[in-house]
Amino acid sequence: MKMQIKEFADFAGVSVRTLHYYDEIGLLVPAHIDECTGYRYYDETSLLRMQEILFYRELDFSLKSIGEMLSSPNYDTNKALKEQKKLLTLKKERLERLISAIDDAMKGENVMKAFDSSEFDKHKAEAKERWGKTDAYKEHEEKTKGYSKDKWNNLADEMNEIMAEFAACMKEGKEPDSGEAQNFVKMLQDHITKSYYHCTDEILFGLGQMYVADERFKHNIDKHGDGTAAFICEAIKIYCGK
Repeated sequence: MKMQIKEFADFAGVSVRTLHYYDEIGLLVPAHIDECTGYRYYDETSLLRMQEILFYRELDFSLKSIGEMLSSPNYDTNKALKEQKKLLTLKKERLERLISAIDDAMKGENVMKAFDSSEFDKHKAEAKERWGKTDAYKEHEEKTKGYSKDKWNNLADEMNEIMAEFAACMKEGKEPDSGEAQNFVKMLQDHITKSYYHCTDEILFGLGQMYVADERFKHNIDKHGDGTAAFICEAIKIYCGK
């Protein structure tokens, strides 16, 4: 499946402007951008990502929170869907109480208890805690809270440059255990520590695994060259002594 932005927007039930904004903030980037025409294209992976975003939007999570949760190394799609179902069920039950309360209010009855959302709020907080509140997440949140749009763009450019260096190293026939590849792993770790949170070897190893296990990361990294994500994963594994 390959859809241009207008087709994808219509299919997902959002505006083209929304997709442009999601791309701008890094929440949902196109699967491919034609260098000649500038046309944006989306695929099945994009659709799955959009589905998750829409579920969380229905649950009133902010775009920032959604981005942080979906980017968390601990994020598990199947477990998250079960949590989303629970939250949507609670939201449905609350709406049903409110609808019933309208009838009671029309009869002059006291319906203040119908506005209680404590159970929903509790589970919503737990969901965010589960997917986002690691120590690394907290450090990331504190360190980046004052970052400007230009700062985020610069950091993204720096990360792309590192990925491009890995790709060039691979294309030159270097092995993941080569001095050059291992230097780029150190560069990646230092970049993450300096810009986001203290990137321990354990966290770095987890990121390397995610680069190949998560199709979204793999697809974006492999734009620098087929096999780049796997090359980086193996180089990180060697660097971390796994």
